[in-house]
Amino acid sequence: MSFEGRSIDELKEAFKEAVDDYIEYCKKIGKEPERVCKGSFNVRINPELHRKAVQQAAMLGISLNQFVQRAIEKVTHEEMPETRKHDKVAV
Repeated sequence: MSFEGRSIDELKEAFKEAVDDYIEYCKKIGKEPERVCKGSFNVRINPELHRKAVQQAAMLGISLNQFVQRAIEKVTHEEMPETRKHDKVAV
């Protein structure tokens, strides 16, 4: 998506038009528009898994947030075959 303008008002209007065009294009091709990821989200997990993650993070000397980030980075940076229910990810 790109847009131009010679003033703040023109930029705002061009931005709105570009977003509207993008949403219309997505509807036309039957695709959901991509959403912005802020980098913050809630995760609901089994309390026992939560406890184990906290303990593991403490043993590594890192925060739970850093532990979860490392786990996600590891999984998303590797080519993954179809994941099985009981596969383990080393952090």
